[in-house]
Amino acid sequence: MKLIKFLSMLIVLVACSQNISAQSSEALLSDLQSGWAVANYQLKDKDQIKAFEQLITRGEASLSRNSNNAEIQIWTGIIKSTLAGAKEGLGALGLAKAAKTHLEKAITLNDKALNGSAYTSLGVLYNNVPGWPIGFGDKKKSEKYLRKALEINPNGIDSNYFYADFLLSKKKYIDAQVYFDKALQASPRTGRNLADAGRRKEIDLALASIQKKL
Repeated sequence: MKLIKFLSMLIVLVACSQNISAQSSEALLSDLQSGWAVANYQLKDKDQIKAFEQLITRGEASLSRNSNNAEIQIWTGIIKSTLAGAKEGLGALGLAKAAKTHLEKAITLNDKALNGSAYTSLGVLYNNVPGWPIGFGDKKKSEKYLRKALEINPNGIDSNYFYADFLLSKKKYIDAQVYFDKALQASPRTGRNLADAGRRKEIDLALASIQKKL
């Protein structure tokens, strides 16, 4: 009887620890998302870089305990990618490579996690990183990943915005305008008010620049 009671308690403890772990991951994911939005849209220079670095530390700490969390892999990759853009220079390439590793890992775990955000972010990396011999940038791979993201999330604000941005970089202004307009029509994301507002401002600026080209 004592053995049965012990095993029952052990099962309860394991279940509770798994539930706490899941809650912690969800809370961290929310913190990474909101922290990124604040750093990206409200902070500048050293304050921005410090904020990104602190978020990366939190993401990496979580992944050291559970590397199979696709959502945390994605957001750690996104933050490293964004920090690479903020830093620029040779140090940025190392961050971009690290971001690529996180995003590729996320795809192997669950390629549809966060509505295919790993594909979106990989497409952005391949579009913005210099090509060989300096970096791994590749326009064909960029378009492949961005289009895959659109297949998974055809009405998303980010999937449409970044594909439009890719088209804009190729000077395909009319096509880019179509996807920017579609991004503006995306439904608001729960808990992502600051990120949505910031993205919509970027879209408005991009559309204004297109109008000057046409």
